[in-house]
Amino acid sequence: MKAMILALLLTFSVCGFAAAPKAGTSAAQPTTSSELPVKKSKTGICHAPGSTYYNQNKNFTPFKTLDDCIKSGGRLPKR
Repeated sequence: MKAMILALLLTFSVCGFAAAPKAGTSAAQPTTSSELPVKKSKTGICHAPGSTYYNQNKNFTPFKTLDDCIKSGGRLPKR
């Protein structure tokens, strides 16, 4: 039983699955929506972070703000 647990722990540590960061170190902070780009799709729709189809949009032009995207000729999504 101990060997099985040891093998599992070794497997997770080798694969990069860490249970928790060590004391005194900080875990990676999640990316905030202000750091993510507004995506203008090839059809000209501006997708802000958190919008319905933001993560599905793979072919896009990035913009820092929604206003910049709209000023470039884009439009807001209908949904």
